[in-house]
Amino acid sequence: MKLWGGRFTGRTDPEFEKFSESFSVDHRLVLYDLKVNLAYVEALGEAKVLKDADVRRLRRGLRSLRAYIQQHPDWAAHESAEDVHTWVEARLENEVGEVARKLRTGRSRNDLVATETRLYAKDATTQLETGICGFLQALLVQARTHLNVVVPGYTHLQPAQPILFSHYLLAYVEMLLRDVSRFEDCRNRADELPMGAGAVAGTTFPINRERLARQLGFARVSRNSLDATSDRDFVCELVFACALTLTHLSRWAEDMIIQSSPGFGYVELADAYSTGSSLMPQKKNPDSLELIRGKSAGVLGRLTSTLALLKGLPLAYNRDLQEDKPALFEGVDTTCQALGIAARVAGTLKVNPDRMRAATSLGFLTATDLADELVRRGVPFAEAHEQVGRLVQYCVRTQKTFGDLSSGEAAQFVPGWDARLAAIAQDPNRAIERRDITGGTAHPQVLKQMAWGEKRLATLRRDLERRTLRSSARRS
Repeated sequence: MKLWGGRFTGRTDPEFEKFSESFSVDHRLVLYDLKVNLAYVEALGEAKVLKDADVRRLRRGLRSLRAYIQQHPDWAAHESAEDVHTWVEARLENEVGEVARKLRTGRSRNDLVATETRLYAKDATTQLETGICGFLQALLVQARTHLNVVVPGYTHLQPAQPILFSHYLLAYVEMLLRDVSRFEDCRNRADELPMGAGAVAGTTFPINRERLARQLGFARVSRNSLDATSDRDFVCELVFACALTLTHLSRWAEDMIIQSSPGFGYVELADAYSTGSSLMPQKKNPDSLELIRGKSAGVLGRLTSTLALLKGLPLAYNRDLQEDKPALFEGVDTTCQALGIAARVAGTLKVNPDRMRAATSLGFLTATDLADELVRRGVPFAEAHEQVGRLVQYCVRTQKTFGDLSSGEAAQFVPGWDARLAAIAQDPNRAIERRDITGGTAHPQVLKQMAWGEKRLATLRRDLERRTLRSSARRS
C-alpha cells in the first residue's frame, strides 16, 4: 500500500524501498499515531467533513487497532510498511473497509509525524526526569549517611583542599537538578500542536485546531504551517539535554572508577555491578561505570548528526527529517538506561571513610588555611603564599607531612610559626568548618544544601505524579 501511488506508474525499486523505509524505527510511534488519528477523526466530524457514521466506524477501527497492539507487545516483529502511518491506514482498511481512506482528509504525514514526535518528546521528558529522581535519591541518601566523612577535594586531579564527602556528592545533585530544568524547557517547547498545518500551507477544512490541541494535551497551536512541519528544534534540544545529562553521568562514573581503584580505595562497587577478567582471577572491573562513560559518547555523536541533518535543509519538510527519530530514540533510551544503572550503583556503593581520611594527610590540603591565617595576622597574601609554598617545598624534599615538622623546621620558612598554625596545618576538619559560607563545605552549609536537594526532589516527584495522572486521564 502506498499513500501516494496515484501519480506513479510501475513499481518502486525494491532496493530503494528498503533504503527508504522507516517502519523499522518509527513503529514505536504507533500508539501516538492512533491517538492523533482518533482526535483528528473527531475534529473532522465536528467540522462536518465526515458523517457521524463514518466517525463512529473510524473510531471503532482505531480503538480496535490500539487494543490489538496493547495485547501484542511484539506486534511489529513480522510486519512491514513504508512507515507507521502507512501500516495504520492499511490495517484500518482491513478493519473498517473503504471508509479508512477518508482518514487523511486535510492532513499530511508531515503534520502527523511532527505531532506524534512532539507527543513522544513530552512523554520522554517525564521518563527522563523520573530516572533522574532515582539517581538523586541514591546520591542524597549517601550524602546524609556519610555526612561526617572527610575526603580530599581535587583540582587537576591533584589534592587541593579537604571537603566533606557529602559536599562532593551534592555537586552532582546540582548538575542533575539543572538537567531537570533543561528537560522541563524541552517539554515546554515541544508542547505545541502542528496538526492542521497540512503538508506545507495548512488545510482548507475548518478544523478547530485549538480544541484539537486541548484534546491531545498541547498547551498551544503552532502559528506558521511552514515552521510547524519542518521544525525539529525540539528534537535537537532534547537530544542535547540527554547528551549533557550523560556527560554529567560520565564525569561521575569517571570519578567512581578512579576512587574505586586500589590506589585510592575510597569506594567499592557492589559485585552486582562489576565484572571480572577471563584471564586474571583477581580482577574486579567497574564495567557498569565504564559503559555509562562509553555510551555517553554515542549520544554526543547523535546530537552532532541531528544538528548536521538540519543545517542545510530548505523550507519546509524534507525526507531527511526521517532520520531524526533514530537519534531521538537512542538519546532517550540510552539516558534512561544509564540513569537507572547509575542509581543502582550509587545506592549500593560501599564508602571507605578511613581511606578517605588517611588521604587528607597527603598533598598538604591545609596549605591555603595556613596562608589565610597569616593574612589574618597582617601578612600580605602574596607573602603568606610564598612562605607556605617554601614550607611545602621543604616537606616534599624531605618527604615529610605537615604533621612531621618540628616547630624549628617550620619557623625557617614561616617566621610566625606557633602552636595555632601547627594545629591548623594538621586538622582538615578545622579547614572544613572554617568554610561556613553559602555554598561552602562546612557542615551547616552542607546540611542546607542537602535539605534543599531533598526538598527539590520531593517537589519534582509530586509534579511527575500529577503529570502522570493527567496523562492517564487523557488516555482514558
